[in-house]
Amino acid sequence: MTKEHSPDRLDVKAFAQAGAHMSGHDTLLKYERLAQEGQGLHPDLRVDWSVDGEIRSTHGLASEIWLHLKADATLPLTCQRCLQPVDVLLQVDRAFRFVADEATAEALDDESEEDLLALSREFNLRELLEDELIMALPLVPRHEECPQAVRLASSDEDFEAANATAPNPFAALANLKIDKPQP
Repeated sequence: MTKEHSPDRLDVKAFAQAGAHMSGHDTLLKYERLAQEGQGLHPDLRVDWSVDGEIRSTHGLASEIWLHLKADATLPLTCQRCLQPVDVLLQVDRAFRFVADEATAEALDDESEEDLLALSREFNLRELLEDELIMALPLVPRHEECPQAVRLASSDEDFEAANATAPNPFAALANLKIDKPQP
């Protein structure tokens, strides 16, 4: 009998013990927070993901529960150089070790190199996937080479003309300065 695993309510321990594999191709609409980072909801954009579970034995100690998550998505963002749309490829390839509870994860976090999560029978894999994709977003999205020349002027001609006709406020201060003999 094969057990069906759900990404919305994943029994992590059973998934890892079975050495199971699961993959999916979700619409971006299932990841609301990620879609908000982009330029609106795009029903035609997809998040492709896969996850593998495994039990790793450790030198005579208790076995460890691991999930290996991979994901790819393309998100439309705004190029911070030319302010035009740019499609940014997001990729995630991470492994997570599961421990008994949140307190154990917090206690081991400082000394552990791997990412630790609390074990759950109803783990929401899509939430983890969305978190990881959001963390993969670039700080400054931009094209490798912008499709149109980037305008480097800080102001336009109308601004310069208006600025030239305005009197300099410091010129009035120069007129107030009067040479007075010092006592």
